[in-house]
Amino acid sequence: MRNPLPTVDLIIESDDGIILIKRKNPPDGWALPGGFVEYGESIESASIREAREETGLNVELVRQFHTYSDPKRDPRHHTITTVFVARAHGRPSAGDDAKEIDIFRKENLPEQIAFDHRDIINDYFTGRY
Repeated sequence: MRNPLPTVDLIIESDDGIILIKRKNPPDGWALPGGFVEYGESIESASIREAREETGLNVELVRQFHTYSDPKRDPRHHTITTVFVARAHGRPSAGDDAKEIDIFRKENLPEQIAFDHRDIINDYFTGRY
């Protein structure tokens, strides 16, 4: 039996916008920080770990935002992601599988955004969830 893989993604709020990472590995593009949940790990712990690995920041989870489960959301695997809104203080730095890191507002989002993260970001900025 095959099952979808659980993942987490974070909308990390800063005073200047939200933090996105530019991926080192395919699929290319900018993305929300996040990744796979490890065996024996809660989604909350995975979120905090992934934020630290990819942005160098210690985050505070503010709330669970929404779960996205379209089987086509990740071209590599069938994944289900739980997205959290988080706050962080400090200066982010690209780490782990992040090649670059930057802060974006709704008005200046990058052209190439990986996975279904543009939809997630649009849901966040429009207050859909």
